[in-house]
Amino acid sequence: MKCGPNPEAFNQYKIKMKIGICSDHGGYALKEILREFLLKMDFEVVDFGAYKLDEQDDYPDYVIPLARAIATLTVSRGIAICGSGIGASIAANKVAGVRAALITEHFSAHQGVEDDDMNMICLGGWITGSASAKELVSTFLKAQFTGEERHRRRLQKVSELEK
Repeated sequence: MKCGPNPEAFNQYKIKMKIGICSDHGGYALKEILREFLLKMDFEVVDFGAYKLDEQDDYPDYVIPLARAIATLTVSRGIAICGSGIGASIAANKVAGVRAALITEHFSAHQGVEDDDMNMICLGGWITGSASAKELVSTFLKAQFTGEERHRRRLQKVSELEK
């Protein structure tokens, strides 16, 4: 079972953590705000699209490539945004090795990483304001998996389902 990156290790050695981000039309405006925010925080950002606003696009076309990049450790963590965040979360969790959740409040943004090694945060572009999104993303990216035996045991049971 792979465990997520330790953000402190990246900071200690001045290595930029690579963060993937994507959205469909419902999250496009928020993605653009968060992409700039991440760059200002000195993360390396890999944008999986959408690259322009297209009201007819489909979230799986962006979420699945990002999820696959997380599963192969091409990026350290991911941020997926659709209108509600629900579709992005559902699609991402179909990819083995991805642990994504729709996050709407501070506690789950860090607890999901600490206990469940969450490696993708999903947000709703129509329901999450930019200031809240920045706080949730910051909290998510600063959090570290504790690696406690009980959490590893639970994650192993989840991993068994992916085989």
